[in-house]
Amino acid sequence: MTHTREVVTAIEAVDVRFPTSQELDGSDAMNPEPDYSAAYVTIRTSAGREGYGLAFTVGRGNDVQVAAVRALAPLVTGLPLAEILADPGGFSRLLTGDSQLRWLGPHKGAIHMAAAAIINAAWDLHARIEGKPVWRLLAEMTPRQLVDLVDFRYLRDALTPEEALEILERAEPGRAERMDDLLARGYPAYTTTPGWLGYSDEKLVRLSKQAVADGFTLIKLKVGADLDDDVRRLRLARQAVGPGIRIAVDANQAWGVGEAVEWLRPLAEFDPYWIEEPTSPDDVLGHAAIRKAVSPIKVATGEHVANQVMFKQLLQADAVDVVQIDASRVAGVSENVAILLLAAKYGVPVCPHAGGVGLCEMVQHLAMFDYVAVSGSTEDRAIEYVDHLHEHFVDPVSIRSGRYLAPASPGLGARLHPGSVETYRHVEAP
Repeated sequence: MTHTREVVTAIEAVDVRFPTSQELDGSDAMNPEPDYSAAYVTIRTSAGREGYGLAFTVGRGNDVQVAAVRALAPLVTGLPLAEILADPGGFSRLLTGDSQLRWLGPHKGAIHMAAAAIINAAWDLHARIEGKPVWRLLAEMTPRQLVDLVDFRYLRDALTPEEALEILERAEPGRAERMDDLLARGYPAYTTTPGWLGYSDEKLVRLSKQAVADGFTLIKLKVGADLDDDVRRLRLARQAVGPGIRIAVDANQAWGVGEAVEWLRPLAEFDPYWIEEPTSPDDVLGHAAIRKAVSPIKVATGEHVANQVMFKQLLQADAVDVVQIDASRVAGVSENVAILLLAAKYGVPVCPHAGGVGLCEMVQHLAMFDYVAVSGSTEDRAIEYVDHLHEHFVDPVSIRSGRYLAPASPGLGARLHPGSVETYRHVEAP
């Protein structure tokens, strides 16, 4: 039970950077040498409780992300914890609606991701107090409580509170059975581990074969830097995994609209399942044009889509076949609930973006909640998995036979080992 006088005493942010560029882990057409990094956030209370969140970046500029978290901290310190836990939707709106800081977005960029890190830390704290993983905490909330998480101000032309409530009430009778299924079998995963652009052909083939042996039925390759290289790598991957395994490709925003359509023509021979981020994440009409031109290749996007309004427009414009939510890009758990409801309204499957630092650990909770309480389905759905940096987390993901096992530990999974924070804390040179 939360003490009525317990307040938030501190929001701490640490610049943590891992040297993944040394092995070219994470390399793609737009990020050739990334150092996976995080603005690592701890929320502390007067009773000594803590919650953890983070905003993921790829190296330089992580200091800007940390500064954004610190700029939001005064909005939170001193707040009664009971108020935050009683109205998590209102807490989210407090962080994303500050009249001065909002000018830096609004609802996008470093300041919005900073809000996500703090909001996720608050959800982590809430779940720790309740002794539950976040997916279960959400899945056991009533439909009305879940609707109250959502800011409908800019969504009502696509999704009304009444429609959201109907979606959740329709899914409610099967929650218990789906929760049992989730605990017994886990949630489908796909892997990007074989596909980084900087990997050698030998490593690509070896890791692709290993992914199939490990039970994955979908792998993903990065593309977009050199067409001849992409054709060769897709051919090698298809030969390695055979015709029965899906191969997705990811351009990481490397192309313009026409270039995307032309580039995909020679790749179609290898039956790519989807093309991810074929162009700017802000170009709704461009995505729609690409989708129409490259069908039956699906179009997927979302890891850099700034907010729920952009997702709304992508769905309204029939611009995507696959919605890819991210745990730290939009304003955390609460805004992702809105995006899951939008996807359910439009009947579009959600395949979350993960990898990075802690993204697998956090986003699995959102997908599992979606299965239990929103969409009620895992058909054509899978959570991205990348085998990097999990050893630094207190509650790392658990994968078996190509599926995420449902987390049992309380929280959102974002807590780093203190030793990892100290070892990889970034300090600017004097």
